[in-house]
Formats: sequence, structure tokens, C-alpha cells
Amino acid sequence: QVQLVESGGGLVQAGDSLRLSCAASGRTFSSYAMAWFRQAPGKEREFVTRINSNGGRTYYADSVKGRFTISRDNAKNTVYLQVHSLKPEDTAVYYCAADLFGYFSDPSSIRYWGQGTQVTVSS
Repeated sequence: QVQLVESGGGLVQAGDSLRLSCAASGRTFSSYAMAWFRQAPGKEREFVTRINSNGGRTYYADSVKGRFTISRDNAKNTVYLQVHSLKPEDTAVYYCAADLFGYFSDPSSIRYWGQGTQVTVSS
């Protein structure tokens, strides 16, 4: 069982940066691959980025490549999403997710989700 709690969202201006955090409970955090998704109003939840269990491999959606960076600290049971050069189209609720096998292709099949943190980017 994994419980996830996101934090770090807020209202920012275009071009600003934020660091989102996702704190996980449980002693098996280091066994899980982690991912960030986001959901804008009226849109489906979309994949943003993922990281494998030891932090050695990452993957990004094209829309955020070069602006977002995912990282993790297994000693702190936390995964981070550093976001730079924010755009109004980045406005969304950002969710972290956990999966033992790193299968994040189908959001409906992911068992562990956080409650989300709102990021609003004004132009």
C-alpha cells in the first residue's frame, strides 16, 4: 500500500518556476516507479513524466521536454517535479502516481494516486 501527497502548487506568472513534491508513505517507496500526470479543466488526465525506481531513467512528454525535470530522493520517500518557463497551457491539477512495474500508459489502470496539487499560470 502506498499513499501519496502532493504539494508545491500555486498561482504563478508565465515564465516562472515551481517545484512540486510528492511524499509517499510506506517502506517500499524505492521499489516503485513514479510518474507525474496533469489534468486541465475539461480535458483528460495526461502523462507528463516518469522515473524508474532508482532514479536512473526518466521519460518526458514532448510538451514539457526541456522545461520539466523529475527526480526522486528514496531516503526521503519523495519524488519531485521541477518546472521552469511555465506557460498558461501548463495550468492543471498535477498528480503523482506509483506503479511497481512502471506501467503508466493507461491512467485507468494505475492503482496509486495522490490527491493532486493545483498549478495556475497567468499570462
